[in-house]
Amino acid sequence: MSDLLKRSPLEAAHVELGAKLVPFAGWNMPVQYTAILDEHSAVRTKAGVFDISHMGQFLVSGEGALEWLNKMLANNVAKLGEGEGQYTFLLNGHGGVIDDLIIYRTGESDFFLVVNASMIDEDFAWFAKHQPESIELRNESELWAGMAIQGPESAALFAAVCPGETLPPRNGISKTSTGAIVCRTGYTGEDGFEFFSPAEEGGEWLKKFVAAGAKPCGLGCRDSLRLEMCYPLNGNDLAPDRTPIEAGLGFFVDLEKGDFIGRETLAKQKAEGPAVKLVALQYTDKGAPPRAHYAVLSPEGETLGELSSGVHSPSLGTGIGLAYLPAAWTKIGTEVRIDVRGRQFPAKVVKKPFYKPAPKA
Repeated sequence: MSDLLKRSPLEAAHVELGAKLVPFAGWNMPVQYTAILDEHSAVRTKAGVFDISHMGQFLVSGEGALEWLNKMLANNVAKLGEGEGQYTFLLNGHGGVIDDLIIYRTGESDFFLVVNASMIDEDFAWFAKHQPESIELRNESELWAGMAIQGPESAALFAAVCPGETLPPRNGISKTSTGAIVCRTGYTGEDGFEFFSPAEEGGEWLKKFVAAGAKPCGLGCRDSLRLEMCYPLNGNDLAPDRTPIEAGLGFFVDLEKGDFIGRETLAKQKAEGPAVKLVALQYTDKGAPPRAHYAVLSPEGETLGELSSGVHSPSLGTGIGLAYLPAAWTKIGTEVRIDVRGRQFPAKVVKKPFYKPAPKA
């Protein structure tokens, strides 16, 4: 393993719990503990815990922080009350996605941002490049250990591990009496929360959640879970040459809030319609597991694009994927073919998401 790989503060606990570690986004991270299907099922039916220590945490504060962030991000930060969070995009000047992130408002002029692991340095440099003197911007990514506890039993696990504490509401953020930050979002479609502790305490917290019943899970099932929900992965489904409008994520863009970086391109695409759209594709019969970069063809064999993500869905029992296709090929029910190493399998455009979690009882 390269010495350049970063190590999670939970790594010793992963080894103790039997994880298989692999390089991911510059980090040595667990891909699985037992089996991807087993861990996927645990999150859909009970609860699992993921290491998200590789993700970055930025703090922004100071007079005018809200107005500045509203010019840096695509969603409307002004809609956030204290203790609330939202999904948003950091865009380049052409409306392309530098990163997708979650921003939480923790005070009148205080904000907590959670960014993708591989984008920490690039995001911070982009923010710093546009930073006014009145705004304080801090990268605290190395100070925190992070865990995502996801699944129908996640709230019960929180109550067991943090007795007397209260989970924030959906899309909320709060701080426990021990100093941990708790966020209520998720990347699996199930109920759950993110738990950020001081880095040196992370391993013990992970063991507490596992002892309470959370199944330790790796990145393998995290990918199948998020893709069943059509949640995009930056670097695959989102990229600097793709906009949120093309990705079908215009709901997280506020063109009415005033100017922001990338707005001009997004406004034009919304008015005229994007030339390409990110669609959900599902096999119509059995087939080999689809993967990113596999070609998407018309029934006549014309190349239309390629998969940005692909996986065999454990919940649906068939192949699913996302792909940017020409707008004329994006209507629900449109038939295509996916080329898997020279073998073509029939698929069709389907409505997002692929999977809908069971409603709460």
